Amino acid sequence: MLTGSAADGVSRDSLMDELRRIELAVVEGERQLAEQEALLVNLERQDGDVSQAELALEMMRETQRRYEHDRQRLLSLLQP
Repeated sequence: MLTGSAADGVSRDSLMDELRRIELAVVEGERQLAEQEALLVNLERQDGDVSQAELALEMMRETQRRYEHDRQRLLSLLQP
């Protein structure tokens, strides 16, 4: 069993790994949001039905908010 600074290092390493994973998800989410927003604009220009695109966009935004919240939580845990 790890104790003291060795245990802190493992925990910190785990937090950093999770932060890296979340950061990648945030970046990918931003890319996907931009893509979905562009699709919505194109549909609106063509007088298409935007209801499904708007619903998808809102779901994506909610997921993005959760990732950003997780990122902030991890950053606060990593503060000295």
